[in-house]
Amino acid sequence: MESASSRDAPDSNRTTQLQPQLQEGESSAPAPLSRYESQKRRDWNTFLQYLRNHKPPLTLARCSGAHVIEFLKYLDQFGKTKVHITGCPYFGHPNPPAPCACPLKQAWGSLDALIGRLRAAYEENGGRPESNPFGAKAVRIYLREVREGQAKARGIPYEKKKRKRPTVTAGNVSVAGSQGVDPSGTSGGVGGGGEDISGGSGSAPPPATATTNSV
Repeated sequence: MESASSRDAPDSNRTTQLQPQLQEGESSAPAPLSRYESQKRRDWNTFLQYLRNHKPPLTLARCSGAHVIEFLKYLDQFGKTKVHITGCPYFGHPNPPAPCACPLKQAWGSLDALIGRLRAAYEENGGRPESNPFGAKAVRIYLREVREGQAKARGIPYEKKKRKRPTVTAGNVSVAGSQGVDPSGTSGGVGGGGEDISGGSGSAPPPATATTNSV
């Protein structure tokens, strides 16, 4: 009996040694695609299907920026963003009080993100960066026109105000004071953060500046 148990012991040890190896093999399986990668793959397949259904059919090698713009206009029929026309009474109104008959289109932000994904997918699938139709100048101009047009129609500005952080240090303020420069007047010319900068530089009293100049 003892000899039998001693024979079984190596088998149990061998089993425990194999378990980590099996787990390591399972962990080597490819990780699932991220949301961005999955969306990029779907967008790429959608564009290739569009080229196949194009009349006449188009190949990827013959695709240009003009064809990309046609694809973006084709997607407008599936859009969900209300874009008011010029004659609509709610033109330029960000929150219309009532519905209207204006068409639904793709929002500029969605189109801009789509072009970014397709531009990356084109190069990942063997395309050359210098011939990338999604990076063509005509596509960039079209996206800018869509952004500006939707901003006016919906009354929603897309441009974000950039606030510049104050770069004037305490040492620079003292030097400016000794040269007869008003710190508050200098900071007022900086766009975006003029009030914050002038408020911080108000700690330097103007009389001290006058005294320094007289010396």
